[in-house]
Amino acid sequence: MERESLGVRERISQVENRKNEHIRICLNRDVEAKNVRTGFEDIFLIHKALPEINLRDVKTDTIFLNHRFSAPIIVEGMTGGTERAMEINAAIAQAVEELELGMGVGSQRAALENPSLERTYRIVREKAPNAFIISNVGGPQIAMEYNIEAIIRAVEMVEADALAIHLNPLQEAVQPEGETVYAGIIDKIGRIVDGVNVPVIVKETGAGISAEVARMLEAAGVACIDVAGAGGTSWAAVEYYRAIEHGDDYGRDLGLMLWDWGIPTAVSLVEVVQSVKLPVIASGGLRTGLDIAKSIALGASMAGIARPILISASRGYGEVKRALSTLINQLRNVMFLVGADSIERLKRTPLVILGRTAEWLRMRGFSIEAYARRG
Repeated sequence: MERESLGVRERISQVENRKNEHIRICLNRDVEAKNVRTGFEDIFLIHKALPEINLRDVKTDTIFLNHRFSAPIIVEGMTGGTERAMEINAAIAQAVEELELGMGVGSQRAALENPSLERTYRIVREKAPNAFIISNVGGPQIAMEYNIEAIIRAVEMVEADALAIHLNPLQEAVQPEGETVYAGIIDKIGRIVDGVNVPVIVKETGAGISAEVARMLEAAGVACIDVAGAGGTSWAAVEYYRAIEHGDDYGRDLGLMLWDWGIPTAVSLVEVVQSVKLPVIASGGLRTGLDIAKSIALGASMAGIARPILISASRGYGEVKRALSTLINQLRNVMFLVGADSIERLKRTPLVILGRTAEWLRMRGFSIEAYARRG
């Protein structure tokens, strides 16, 4: 029994250390994609010299999963389970509460295994009593160990409005202590959908979701898909740096080879939007209000932002609020320039898809010409 308790404590310590390492590397290392782009560079909104609206009348508010947002922006779940993570989550939560946005927490595994860490996640609801909050559990964990009671506990821990199940096979493959257990996950996702009383969002973590996977998720009953495509932060890169620090030569070489692995975000977004009848979150390398506008015009319901907000949060609540306010202001001005005074009109604004993004989508059998003929 004593040996078993020691093993549990060691595993908890490993999870906490890993989370701190992830934060440190994401803040201090170059973990951006190198040779793969998001695809938004191939998307062109059509400038309207006669917008026939006034900038002051442009409204960015929207409804997502029955919750009102002042703008279609969610801060993606990034961290939790350590003192540093609690500071970061508190700063983000305070900002999204004031700006009427939403946020996710990072994987709650640490707190499910060590209840003393629940406070590093609960702080989010304390600081954001009215904001849309998303709890978070990992695919490998639901495959291996989590029963529905544990999932419900994760949701209740942050009084969540939705549950995210994150898929990260690329990260797990490169991670020195990765858990590459993915058999049977889709069936367990279906059971979780039936067993919790909040909408279930399934999200990738930087490698994108294809049309084929999106259809599987829709059939399982999920409420929303977050594409989290390639072109932004590379988790293969994050684990590459960790592998170097841990002396794992195989992980180092694998992370370097797979640094740019994945489906570009814009491509993944179009594939999913055209394949299922579900709301879709566009995330993965979005950096500006223009990226957000392009995402909405391509069919996304919301846009997710991660690492830029992590960097801001490391400097405090004020920097998070400034960064998010800047994104909203940029989005509003882009909407003015295309003559869209509401998010619904932005969804119908014409755009042109060129380059490698257009080539990929045509090769996969997706329509792109209809986007240019809207108006």
